[in-house]
Amino acid sequence: AHEHAAIDDYAEAVRILRPTAIIGCAGQANTFTQQVLQTMARQNERPIVFALSNPTIKAECTAQQAYEWSEGRAIFASGSPFEPVQLGNNVYVSGQGNNAYIFPGVGLGAVVSRSTRVTDEMFLAAAKVLAAQVNDKDLALGRVYPSLSRIREVSALIAAEVAAIAYRQGLAQRDEPGDILADIREHMFQPLYPHYA
Repeated sequence: AHEHAAIDDYAEAVRILRPTAIIGCAGQANTFTQQVLQTMARQNERPIVFALSNPTIKAECTAQQAYEWSEGRAIFASGSPFEPVQLGNNVYVSGQGNNAYIFPGVGLGAVVSRSTRVTDEMFLAAAKVLAAQVNDKDLALGRVYPSLSRIREVSALIAAEVAAIAYRQGLAQRDEPGDILADIREHMFQPLYPHYA
């Protein structure tokens, strides 16, 4: 935190306080203006810009704006999906910072283990598992979350870690299986239907 007089103008606050990251989650569309993003880019080699408000019309800025106004240097994530952005020869694919990455795995791990509680440690572990799933390809595209195309695998890994914590802490009301991840996968819903005709 900085000691400073109250600042009523957001762009002026960014200029004076020099944040390395701005995170929008109040549903105030267009809060991250060209002036704000260009100031962030002047003050930071890789400005972190998370426009997390949903739906898309409430986003603080678009992926196009974040990349364009930061000259392609923004580390951008959004609460809603955006199409890839091409600037010159570079294509940027933003990650979607959404609870869809965490809650399915946390819920599945708690249900399968029959945990009596969901603890802070479980959420912290889920965040660590999620972060570990960001690979070099994701980073090369400018994505700070794994591709949503991997959501089932990410959810299984998170669920296994949550269940492991429940077993370790004595919160599970079910015997621990020999292979927690395999057990989790056996309990995952498969959207496959038999062909009858």
